[in-house]
Amino acid sequence: MRHNRGVNFLGKHGELSPFEHFTREQWSALATRTPLPLTALDIERLASLGDPIDLREVDAIYRPLSAVLQLYVDATRRIGAQQQTLIQQPRHQVTPFIIGVAGSVAVGKSTVSRLLRLLLSRWPRTPRVDLVTTDGFLYPNSYLEEHGLMGRKGFPESYDRTALLDFVARIKSGQARIAAPVYSHVTYDIVPGKQQIIDRPNIVIIEGLNVLQPARTTPDGLGISVADFFDFRLFVDADPADVERWYIDRFLQLRTTAFSDPDSYFTNYAGLSDNEAVTVARGIWRDINLPNLIDNIEPTKPRATLVLRKSGDHRVEEISLRKT
Repeated sequence: MRHNRGVNFLGKHGELSPFEHFTREQWSALATRTPLPLTALDIERLASLGDPIDLREVDAIYRPLSAVLQLYVDATRRIGAQQQTLIQQPRHQVTPFIIGVAGSVAVGKSTVSRLLRLLLSRWPRTPRVDLVTTDGFLYPNSYLEEHGLMGRKGFPESYDRTALLDFVARIKSGQARIAAPVYSHVTYDIVPGKQQIIDRPNIVIIEGLNVLQPARTTPDGLGISVADFFDFRLFVDADPADVERWYIDRFLQLRTTAFSDPDSYFTNYAGLSDNEAVTVARGIWRDINLPNLIDNIEPTKPRATLVLRKSGDHRVEEISLRKT
């Protein structure tokens, strides 16, 4: 499959660009202006399987990022207050600031999201931070099987887009106690009757493969996208060859963890040899995850407010921040 990147909207190497570009060293130099309220134990608890992260990485990359996000949160609140004053309407409550986190399977966006949740919740002005993954808005397996979409799980058409849009719109409108469905990575399906309740937090992080997708064209014109409700859009990026390797490594490790659970949808993979597991994982990557990355996920990168570009060792090597 040919990977056609098209126009380089990030505009590196002297090209005109809507982004400011930072090397790892340039970005980490900003860290001295920002407190780091986390410990090594916090980071150890957050690190996900196959995505190593340590306090030095948090200090160099995510400490400045949390400061940038606080600037955006404060600026959004000021604009909101000034707008209410201008239109002479009382502001009864502050609506949640929404952050969207996108990227490929196995690129590490879950770790980034959990880390940001912890960092931002340690700031005095944003103590209540919730994290929602769009996995809960996948159609149940019964629906996917009925419509021939099991092999397209994770592609845009496998999500209940209407329910996700409604959920995010309710958050942004300031409604209380909004319910989101819950997904199990063990059973590989929606958990019947289980819900995550979002009750007017300061910040909500929405993490998912396709959360930066643009609006679809409808018979009445251009529709609304989930990303239209985001105040900040983050894209976790890496070379597809590196992400493939991380995916295979994670698959190998899952044989002795999640796959070994008797209730696991993938329990038949638990007994695979190393060579068999690599073959299966590479096939899943080639047939499902890579096409989704190329056709649906990577094209949304230029819509991001900030792009974290990771190197082959999972360390962030470059940061692109949209100019304001």
